[in-house]
Amino acid sequence: YAAAIHIHPVFVSYRTIRIKFSLRRLFVRRLGIAVLLLSCVSTLVAADDVARLLTEIRGSHVVIDQTRELTDKIGGRPTGSPACVRAEEWAAAKLRAAGVDDVRLERYVLPATWRSDAATASCLSPEAFPLRIVACPLTVSTPKGEALEATLVDFGDGSPEALAKVPPSKGKIAFVHSAIMKSLDDLFGDYFRVLTLLDAAHKSGVAAMLIESSQPRSLLYRHPVSFDGEIVKLPVAIVAHDQSERMVRLMESGQVRVRIRLVSKIKEPATARNVAGTIRGTDKSDEIVIFGAHLDSWDLGTGALDNGVNSATVIDLARAIRATGLRPRRTIRFVLFTGEEQGMIGSREYVRAHASELPKVVMMLTADIGSGKTTGFFLNGREDLRRGVEEALGPIYSAKEQQNPIDGIDGTDNFDFLISGVPNLVANQDPVPYLPEYHAESDTFDKVDTKQAIENEAIDAAIVWYFANTADRLPRQNRAEVEKLLADNHLVEQMKAFQQWDEWVGGKRGLGK
Repeated sequence: YAAAIHIHPVFVSYRTIRIKFSLRRLFVRRLGIAVLLLSCVSTLVAADDVARLLTEIRGSHVVIDQTRELTDKIGGRPTGSPACVRAEEWAAAKLRAAGVDDVRLERYVLPATWRSDAATASCLSPEAFPLRIVACPLTVSTPKGEALEATLVDFGDGSPEALAKVPPSKGKIAFVHSAIMKSLDDLFGDYFRVLTLLDAAHKSGVAAMLIESSQPRSLLYRHPVSFDGEIVKLPVAIVAHDQSERMVRLMESGQVRVRIRLVSKIKEPATARNVAGTIRGTDKSDEIVIFGAHLDSWDLGTGALDNGVNSATVIDLARAIRATGLRPRRTIRFVLFTGEEQGMIGSREYVRAHASELPKVVMMLTADIGSGKTTGFFLNGREDLRRGVEEALGPIYSAKEQQNPIDGIDGTDNFDFLISGVPNLVANQDPVPYLPEYHAESDTFDKVDTKQAIENEAIDAAIVWYFANTADRLPRQNRAEVEKLLADNHLVEQMKAFQQWDEWVGGKRGLGK
């Protein structure tokens, strides 16, 4: 055609190029519009999925019914106890009933199981009156399980300054003062002094230790004095606050003599189990999001706030996803850890057993502060989590309403994921309703805020669903990055206080050297 009408070939080529370029530009523009439309549709679909999931959760009472069943019918659940075995079987059955793809009970070795058979005490002089006490978990009986009579020696508040004044006290019984617990700082303060107290007890030669309850009036609670599941070779008990204060006043004017008898049943070692259920993903099924909570509890109450309600939440979210017919892109694993109260042993052993899988874990979330309002999530030193958390919570809270502290948390089941470099979150819940019942006789189902518990599940669901479906994922940290995170978040001293530091330094826990 060009030759027939004598058009120069260069002009033909130029014109052809112009036409092709115009067509390409038109195609790219339309493709871009198509991609944008698809992106909008994808966003709308994702938002619709979240809305469906939240509607299912908010319209159901199952999480509350299951909390009640777990706490009223099974009760307190120390790991390794018959009650905890029942709870493990119960959780597995509930996950199967929810219709998840796979349910497993994963065994591990617990250093010891412990239970208290008897704990009695009385003040003998200068005045005689009974004392309300409970044995501290993982502590031994008084010698031969018989009553021990001795004079009290004042260990003050357990601070280094107070302990420096303690004279040699062979055969006496140490008495430790406690203020009423009003905040999480107070709670962790009680923990941070434990190793110092035990060291002072060993050096002074005392035969036993009584710690004033940091719960008000006559309320008793289990106060851990072992953070690695090992038995403490000293009889230790908590004494009711009001009676302790009476003894403090008597000590101001002279010696106070008491009688104490503790009988503890100990089995070393023992088998325990974590419970895990899985919903397999679609196109990103090799990547995993973990939602976990600890199933075990101490046994004075029924473990409703700590941590029955959050265990039921984990199970019910699996049910809710199945009920909507939704399928996540990534695999979601729902894990009920045991051994948490003995030092997060169940989650530590889970991380060890699944070490080869950790590079595929996109995010791990745990909840462990009862039914207090969830206002956001602790980012555990990972600022790069903030944007995703804010986006995930968008349907519920604006970014300004959210409370997502950068703080790193050590003391619940996220910890071994943190020191293994895995992005992890802990629900930031209002601790005010939780602390008065902490490990106490009063931690029972009637303390659960049922309305807030359902809303907390909706908030957890928004987080889990977001990270199970988002296009991008955050990298796993290496050991140097984790070391910096630990230093920046002031976790080094806490790890030392919780008997974790040596294992980390030696490469036996978390990322190896």
